[in-house]
Amino acid sequence: MTPPINNLDTFIAEASDLLGPKGFSTDPEALSAWLTDWRGRYSGRARGLASPASTPEVAALVKLCARHNVPIVPQGGNSGMAGGATPDDSGAAILLSLRRMNAIRSLDTNAGQAVCDAGVILQTLHEAAEAAAMRFPLTLGGKGSATIGGLVSTNAGGTQVLRHGTMRAQVLGIEAVLADGQVFDGLIALKKDNRGFDLKQLLIGSEGTLGIVTAVTLRLLPASKARATAWVGLASITTAGELLRRVDRALGTTLEGFEVVPAHCLDSVMSYLPDARAPLSQRHEWNALIECAATQGDDSILRERLENALADAAKEELLSDAIIAANERQSEDLWTLRDSISAAERALGPAMQHDISVPVERMPEFILAASPAIEEAFPGTTAAAFGHLGDGNVHFHILAPSGAVPGEWEDSQGKEISACVYDLVTEWGGSISAEHGIGQMKVSELGRLGDPTALSIMRSVKHALDPQNLLNPGKLVPQQRPCMDS
Repeated sequence: MTPPINNLDTFIAEASDLLGPKGFSTDPEALSAWLTDWRGRYSGRARGLASPASTPEVAALVKLCARHNVPIVPQGGNSGMAGGATPDDSGAAILLSLRRMNAIRSLDTNAGQAVCDAGVILQTLHEAAEAAAMRFPLTLGGKGSATIGGLVSTNAGGTQVLRHGTMRAQVLGIEAVLADGQVFDGLIALKKDNRGFDLKQLLIGSEGTLGIVTAVTLRLLPASKARATAWVGLASITTAGELLRRVDRALGTTLEGFEVVPAHCLDSVMSYLPDARAPLSQRHEWNALIECAATQGDDSILRERLENALADAAKEELLSDAIIAANERQSEDLWTLRDSISAAERALGPAMQHDISVPVERMPEFILAASPAIEEAFPGTTAAAFGHLGDGNVHFHILAPSGAVPGEWEDSQGKEISACVYDLVTEWGGSISAEHGIGQMKVSELGRLGDPTALSIMRSVKHALDPQNLLNPGKLVPQQRPCMDS
């Protein structure tokens, strides 16, 4: 447990002196926008909002917090999906925003690297890389608000993991402030370095519980010169898996994305977006969105390769219909359909949204088994599974029965549904969190279902690096359950 604050008035005065009026505020209006997660699922209170402008200021603030036993909740773009950047309702913690630290310190096209402050917005990095004829190979729907520090802290995924991996694969170096205020400076990227533990990998995905990421060195790739995007109608999710393997063999390293969308999700999007048009003339039980990119050649050559691969697949009855985008605008329109699924389903009413993963080769089988199992166990619900078929990540949403009361349903039957979903995922050898993190939403379920040895190691590392439990307490690392006398 976190010890009580030594002297709140003294702490606030010292923090204000340290960071100045732009850097520290206790104004309720300034705090209010950051005390609730963007989905409105979690809300809390905080003693103040700290907005340091540099790594030395972060380090000095953390030392001050350690001296006064003040917990810290780091926050990037506040666009997380698991409540990991929202304080609890005790009001003991301060929010630490790194949004003022938004400089791209350097961008080296020869090395294929960019050094970014933690507060850099993902879309800003995309634009800077594009201006230098490079690209950063990770993207997601919230690119306009997600920060680099948040993406690193949650080991974010996105739609290009199939080819390029998660955020963990993009980080070449890291700078972070530890719980005692020390600065770990590991920004220099070395291809070979055997000086012990790879500490940057320990910090990636730790959700601010082991250290506060202040800057990172990221890998960049040459900009794509060619792009081809297709929307494919399919008879079943099993066929989608077979099509993925066929297209991957035919297109090799140019295949970057393979998203699956059931008819229900596409129907929801069509109702939600007033100007949306169905890509295909007929409704299909399943759809696939395929994205290819190449650093050589042009769009027409890559589109022809994709068209040939789909034509060969059609001969084997692996698809029912397909359309290939004729230009960049059409490609973006297709991706808008995919990226609008979550918002469209929220508009339908309450839902329990699960970011889970299973072994890639078992994803179709899991969807076919889990969807009817949940619908049968909870009559009136609708299971909608979509996501990144190429990396086994299923966004498994369970929509509430008609007439369910928002808020009440999630806290009652919704919790039962989630526990059942996580039990199924664990039975299938999967993960209860694929790319959104654990945060506070799944910490108890991780404690219930996680491997005891792995949990023990996590608790030991947390205690070693943050013995006062001041860094994002209550997130990611489940508390040790008390032993009961027999």
